[in-house]
Amino acid sequence: MNYIRKLRADKTFLIEGALGDNPKLMGRLRTDGRITLYLEYYFGKIQAVSNKNLKTYGKNIRRHEILKFYLYDSPGNADQRRHNRQSLSVARKIRYERDQQLAERQCGYRLPLTTQTDMLQWMLDYYRAYTKSDARHIARACRIFSEYLCQSPLLPDFDGHLYAPQLTPEIVSDFTSYISKRFRGEGPHTLYARFKKIIKAAVRSGILRRDPCDGIVIKIDTGILRKDILSDGEISRLAATRYRGENPEVRRGFIFCLYTGLRWCDVRRLTYDNVDFSNRLLRFEQAKTQSRSSSSAVVIPLSPTLLSIIGKPQPRDRLIFLLPSRRSCQTALKRWTEAAGIDKHITWHCARHSFALRILNKGANIKTVAALLGHSSIRHTEKYTRAVDTLKLQAIMSLPPLHPEINP
Repeated sequence: MNYIRKLRADKTFLIEGALGDNPKLMGRLRTDGRITLYLEYYFGKIQAVSNKNLKTYGKNIRRHEILKFYLYDSPGNADQRRHNRQSLSVARKIRYERDQQLAERQCGYRLPLTTQTDMLQWMLDYYRAYTKSDARHIARACRIFSEYLCQSPLLPDFDGHLYAPQLTPEIVSDFTSYISKRFRGEGPHTLYARFKKIIKAAVRSGILRRDPCDGIVIKIDTGILRKDILSDGEISRLAATRYRGENPEVRRGFIFCLYTGLRWCDVRRLTYDNVDFSNRLLRFEQAKTQSRSSSSAVVIPLSPTLLSIIGKPQPRDRLIFLLPSRRSCQTALKRWTEAAGIDKHITWHCARHSFALRILNKGANIKTVAALLGHSSIRHTEKYTRAVDTLKLQAIMSLPPLHPEINP
């Protein structure tokens, strides 16, 4: 898509802004084929005097704010088109917020909010401009909310659009009931947390006057381990299982996580620079908490098993595991567990839980487990101790009963 409509002599043009909008979103065509985005403010006219003939004339007072975004004038591939969509979405949100701020400073109030904002489209634009590590959860929250609206009894005439005034606390409350019935474990809680994050952004942007999620919660017992785990026997069976078309990198990576407790997002980023071969240590920063926690750094001793998985030293910037996408890894893991005859819902994160429970069962104390997992406090690790107690009970109850004749 070519964003240029009416190119001025100075190679600038209007991108967004109707009559009366202040500021307007503008673009300037660069010689390299890219478009610089900026906001143009209008502050009226003043009477100026010409230096040539000393005649007075009206001079427009304008100010520019350069944005840290650019567009491709003629995007040539999917990445450039996606870049344009994301940059333009963010720039439009900034223009709207500046418009509200200017009105508040000049008039003492914010401009009336439009009732025609389509929340589903706004949520989609929010996701496209989202750059944090939980972007896939944000996308999932948008998708599940859209699926809910299609069958909601509160919106029998739903036509694919949900305008801002329609997003009421009643809708949110019914949505929480819907996801609580549809998903299990921590799924509803995680999904609703991302949905609330989107709604809070809409409130901050002025799209919603009030937060419809206020006072509506989904409570779960965070101290209970809800995912399936692998026993020592199942891990041995998994390691011994081969199947046609297997990905050896997925195999190496998952077994490595079973013996270290790493997350998928961490193991896929490991390079040989993270390995201290002389001291047999693995050092890395957790992607989930990097730059947001003082406990994001993790140091794990490397056993002979782990060193054999890592292999010989390589160039420091080379990845240790050449893993495909998260979805491909999960698909391969599902085929692998099925081939091994393991009838459990095993995800990549189950390796982390299995690791924690195994070392607890082997006698490790809770502080050691917390340090190996990179938890900032043992509060996050206590759920494993409760799971260990449950496993102990299951083990005791699995013993066969005594025959009545030899019962003491």
